[in-house]
Amino acid sequence: MIDAQLKSRLQKGAPLLWVNPDQIPVLMAEVPVQPVQVKDAEQNWRNLAPLLQQCFPELQGQNGAISSDLIEVAALAQVMGNDQGRHFVKGDHALPVAGSIKARGGIYEVFLYGLSLARDLGLNKADDTPRALTHPDVNAAFANYTVAVGSTGNLGLSVGIAARALGFRAVVHMSSDAKAWKVERLQRHGVDVVQHDADYGSAVAAARDQADADPKIYFVDDERSELLFFGYSAAAAELRDQLRAQNIQVDAEHPLFVYLPCGIGGAPGGVTYGLKQVFGDHAHCFFTEPTQSPCALLQLAAGLTKQVNVYDIGLTNKTEADGMAVAEISWFIAQVMHPLLSGVYTVADDDLFRWLALAHDHAGLQLEPSAAACLAGPGMITRTPEGQDYLAAHHLQNHMPNATHVMWATGGSFVPDDEFRSFLRKGKTLS
Repeated sequence: MIDAQLKSRLQKGAPLLWVNPDQIPVLMAEVPVQPVQVKDAEQNWRNLAPLLQQCFPELQGQNGAISSDLIEVAALAQVMGNDQGRHFVKGDHALPVAGSIKARGGIYEVFLYGLSLARDLGLNKADDTPRALTHPDVNAAFANYTVAVGSTGNLGLSVGIAARALGFRAVVHMSSDAKAWKVERLQRHGVDVVQHDADYGSAVAAARDQADADPKIYFVDDERSELLFFGYSAAAAELRDQLRAQNIQVDAEHPLFVYLPCGIGGAPGGVTYGLKQVFGDHAHCFFTEPTQSPCALLQLAAGLTKQVNVYDIGLTNKTEADGMAVAEISWFIAQVMHPLLSGVYTVADDDLFRWLALAHDHAGLQLEPSAAACLAGPGMITRTPEGQDYLAAHHLQNHMPNATHVMWATGGSFVPDDEFRSFLRKGKTLS
């Protein structure tokens, strides 16, 4: 059961930092996945690169890699009052093809499914390269199959675009929180969109039920998919290489703090697991969630005896951060994160718009409100009692001038200009 004092604080809806009392050293953690699966995912991405380059012209200059820049944001950190260590934004808000972190998961799973199906249908020989999936005969066969997913928007974009690129019919079940422009963008790509007058969980359940009834429908299950999870996990090696390129150390005296917006948990969970394999206990990973949708915080604080959701304690699950409007975290992700995650902090919707405007004005970034949640991380660690207690418990106080803070921006570059301008106006008004 959740602590009564924490429950009361959550119900009041004020931002807070919760530190995970069950975190243990990564080498001691028993979780339902294996480190070798991260290495497998890194190799799968390398194998897929020539096919991705062929399917998506925007990847020509990146040799088929789905990767993002690591952007130092010293001026933004200063204006937000963060002066200990170096501060970076991981630019997954501008990932090619799908414009969000979901490109790392959705494209990965759909393309691996395409390879598997082609082999099952006898269309892809053992010695064929993944490029064989672009053959007209393969595309014609795939037209008889459907890829489906439930989404608030960004995963739907990733899965839908990837599925259509290989010739599949694509169906995205979208919750009531989904933005109209995301629906329209999917439809322009030839994706069928089914809109539900309910939350994210209901959209996923409807998509799963439809797939269960039809063997020609492949369901990308954001709540349970290990393929999605490990597609995200490979981002850790990318970050490692980017830090090395800037001669940035990560060790006991040079800690790495990473702040990840969380919805159902697949993307931040996969990245966190990957980071723990790459950097071990020197990586301190924190999820961030809206004050009305703290599903990961609530579940991890309550323990793994039974599943809980935000409605259980009277929260609304209503937030402008559509990508994080999730009432109940994936049980699979909760099991993996329970011993590994450092903590979770919550953010208020109005603050998201203020930070979004600051990120635009001081770092030239175009973020969605949900992505802006990552920007609060350094302040939560260095300027709250809970953050100070965490630093003391891990003997990090004296090493914070050497710390590296990575704020993982999850989406925003595909937002239409008029909608982004409305975000900016709201942010500047609130400021």
